Amino acid sequence: MRSDKLIPGAILVCIGAIFLLHNFHVIDFHWMNVLHLWPIFLIIGGVNLVFAGNKSPLATTLKLGVVVAGFALLLFGRFGDNYNFWPGSVVHWDDNNNDNGDDNNDNNDDSDSTDTDHGVVKIEGSSIFNKEYTPDAKLARLNISGGGTTYALSDTTNQLFKAETKEFYGKYEFNTSKEDSVYVLNLKMKNNKGWNFDSEDNKSNRADIQLNPNPIWDIYVETGATKLDFDLTKFKIKSVTLKGGAASFDVKLGQPLEKTNVEVSTGVSEVTINVPKDAACSINANTGLSSSEFPGFSKKDNNTYETAGFDAAKNKIYIHMSGGISDFKVNRY
Repeated sequence: MRSDKLIPGAILVCIGAIFLLHNFHVIDFHWMNVLHLWPIFLIIGGVNLVFAGNKSPLATTLKLGVVVAGFALLLFGRFGDNYNFWPGSVVHWDDNNNDNGDDNNDNNDDSDSTDTDHGVVKIEGSSIFNKEYTPDAKLARLNISGGGTTYALSDTTNQLFKAETKEFYGKYEFNTSKEDSVYVLNLKMKNNKGWNFDSEDNKSNRADIQLNPNPIWDIYVETGATKLDFDLTKFKIKSVTLKGGAASFDVKLGQPLEKTNVEVSTGVSEVTINVPKDAACSINANTGLSSSEFPGFSKKDNNTYETAGFDAAKNKIYIHMSGGISDFKVNRY
């Protein structure tokens, strides 16, 4: 066997073995490890360049050893949710520093509240953003953008929108508008100063969001490296759009409207969508090299999966998934 074909062949064998074993549930591969350990591929390439002209048994053993060790680390490494690892300096400040004598009864911290339609920006500390609810708010759209943070949503509020945030490595911006009869709410993480190695809640960006349960909601999320945990069972959801690079998305849906759409498009991400066991649901999965798990669904063709009785159901959930190297799951609860 030619030695110049040995290493590329070994890499393809390792990649194929990982996909095969994961798809048959022999192993549980954590796809976010690819994001953590991507420099392994640089090391493998570098070692092969260094020893490109060396065909001795020792050089061949070394090159194979680097490939095997690298893929073993990819396979068995466990990093939990600590996927946010980009380099940057830590920013510190005095948490007891108030906002220039701002007397808004927010527990004497540096929180701000706003009901205005103008953009509100907080650079450091903690903030409260809100939008007052009015009875004419029948339709609403929440747009979320910006990475390097955690977004959580589960609770209701008597306002239209409320978010409590912690800012450590960037700043959030919130603004609102009205397009025809739709209230549009925009929450954005801006000027993120760098990835955070520490995933503790008190040392990372975080936004805890609450929505009013009365309107019909469209939710649009477009982020970079982000952790998102949304429990939407208390809300009327017309559509959810998730777009992300290296992200962890976990969304739990309640009973659908006549038509509830979920659109997922990711790079290297872990995506879990939870749907009610008695809800009619269809999945169209264009997942490329990604893995997918859809227990309780029947396969209709190469890309389509459905729950029993889907065609006859009045209210339906439509899920479309596409991605590069991601882990897609749809669970029925």
